[in-house]
Amino acid sequence: MANKSLFKSLVGKLMPRANTRNEAGGKAYKREPRFALAQYAATGCLNGTFYADAETQLDEVLEICVKVEPEFVAKTAIFAREQGFMKDMPALLLATLAKRDVKLFARAFGRVVNSGKMLRNVVQVLRSGVTGRKSLGTAPKREIKRWLEGRSDAQLFADSVGNDPSLADVIKMVHPRPGSKSREALFGYLLGRKFDEAALPKIVREFESFKAGELDAVPDVPFQMLTSLKLSRKQWCELALKGGWHNLRMNLNTYARHGVFDEPGMAGRVAERLADPEAVKGARVFPYQLLVAYFSTGKEVPELVREALQDALELSLANVPQFAGRTVICLDVSGSMHTPVTGKRKGATTSVRCIDVAALFAAAILRKNLVAEVIAFNEAVVDCRLNPRDSVMTNAKLLSSLPQGGTNCSAPLAKLNAAKAKADLVVYVSDNQSWVDETQGRGTATMEQWAKFEARNKGAKLACIDVQPSGTTQAAERECVLNIGGFGDSVFELLELYAKNELSPEHWVGVIEKVKV
Repeated sequence: MANKSLFKSLVGKLMPRANTRNEAGGKAYKREPRFALAQYAATGCLNGTFYADAETQLDEVLEICVKVEPEFVAKTAIFAREQGFMKDMPALLLATLAKRDVKLFARAFGRVVNSGKMLRNVVQVLRSGVTGRKSLGTAPKREIKRWLEGRSDAQLFADSVGNDPSLADVIKMVHPRPGSKSREALFGYLLGRKFDEAALPKIVREFESFKAGELDAVPDVPFQMLTSLKLSRKQWCELALKGGWHNLRMNLNTYARHGVFDEPGMAGRVAERLADPEAVKGARVFPYQLLVAYFSTGKEVPELVREALQDALELSLANVPQFAGRTVICLDVSGSMHTPVTGKRKGATTSVRCIDVAALFAAAILRKNLVAEVIAFNEAVVDCRLNPRDSVMTNAKLLSSLPQGGTNCSAPLAKLNAAKAKADLVVYVSDNQSWVDETQGRGTATMEQWAKFEARNKGAKLACIDVQPSGTTQAAERECVLNIGGFGDSVFELLELYAKNELSPEHWVGVIEKVKV
């Protein structure tokens, strides 16, 4: 008689065999190199996470880069910068091309390096030696010179904020030739050498005059250039109203400390700026960044301004899709989800945790899909009751406060299967580091439960959103399974395309493949 445990029938297609262990020690599927690189590009921040330190992530990304074609690395770098708005990862990917394919490096350089911050990031990576070289080399120097020549004097002056390396350090490395008297004076100013003061760009002269107390109006320079100066309350108010939208969002406590909100009408004007629909749209702000701002504001910031942050958050979620049919959102509230979403960095760790971002996603989808169901889980399903008409912030705070525990990604699907529930789209928001639900079968417990669910719900789709970078997944990629990494607006866009059957067969990778280099 045949061994029933070996030859038992499978529901749906042949179950793919789990072929690795995840960082928590549970059974998992190892991602194909391009899928793994795409996921790291969307969520990788090269900082320590709950399961992996920064060095481990760096080694894995470099290893993956060697396994994929240079052109895909270039496309991923561009995608991570232009659509993912990442900083460290696109700089690293671009730097690897300086050794592998200098032509692709040159073609991708201007797309990835779109600010002085990104220029410094790329130079820092190149000189660190992690990509195989410690000198810049001919091709990188040529592209950096070209980039510097393409910037205006005002742009270069703004780019001079920051160190390790500073813009002055970069200029010393590549020796660009000044194309004008003002550029020659600016280089001298930045390098601490002799320069013709009369030839300095207008913005530099205004800044120096302001520092000397000769001008009262605050010059249009980066916020960081002004914070060490002694500004009057009137000047702080001017800065709050004229500065960039992101500067306002990030420095509310600073403005409160300098008495901005003590001025009559200033709280209302600041709130109006923060909640302006066009300003929010133009800022291309991540929803989680507004969550950071909301959580970070002190008691000195008026409630009117805090409410404006909530309004801005709702606006930033304008592209959350409405899905046809029934949607189920499975939210991981386990212990590992309570670590910083962008990793642990000495002196710069964000206060926002993975659970905060995951809860924000779940609450946002629920707000646009009022009949959707949210199932929270740790090592088992956790009871929670939500009002879909409550604000996204209210539901996100409730979800993020649920009890912690181990990780059992199969629990929500097991509950749905036990109830013989129907659904068209199941969305997981998790770090996908399941370990409680060890199974003796071929695949992971999540994949086995999904096979049962899919057999009963023909045409159903599973989307696994991973909020932390790793090289494994609980659900193997196939036509009805999408693995997607990240916490930006592009996640919602991909979810909508996927639900409408408008993604390429390669899903996430297919989106990156469409990038033109």
